[in-house]
Amino acid sequence: MKIGDSVSVLDENLSGKISSVKGELVSFIDEHGFSHEFPQSKLVLRNAGIYDGVKPEKKFEISKPVSKKHNRNHFTIDLHFEKLVENPDKYDSFERFFIQKEKLLEAIDFCRAHRQKKMEIIHGIGDGTLQQLVIQTLEGMSGITFHHNAVLKHQSASIIVEFS
Repeated sequence: MKIGDSVSVLDENLSGKISSVKGELVSFIDEHGFSHEFPQSKLVLRNAGIYDGVKPEKKFEISKPVSKKHNRNHFTIDLHFEKLVENPDKYDSFERFFIQKEKLLEAIDFCRAHRQKKMEIIHGIGDGTLQQLVIQTLEGMSGITFHHNAVLKHQSASIIVEFS
């Protein structure tokens, strides 16, 4: 270090130009004109052209693997009876209701087994019997939260279930 060199102080926001060197002690004047004394071990030379000869090296970045299980499309089940069986005319109302409940429980178990975050249950508008079945089934389960997609009770045709 010699007189006129620019220096910075380690662990402090202080820099300036060297005014005198006395053995291990270096005096410098900061940008406001104040004089400071520090040992050489606490000072670092400031050299603006220190990295001029060094070219930046482009490094290969490994892309983070994306899980296919947690894609943005949530699982959807349509409980309309025509979508669940091939010949809907062959079933009476009790059998229809029972099959719809079984399909709902299978879908919930599937989502839990595959660690899905969301599920949409489409129950339709109708007279509300299937909607009540879905709500009663969901209320009896733990580890889930659910909400309707509409403001009014019979205006909603689906329920969103979130698994925790």
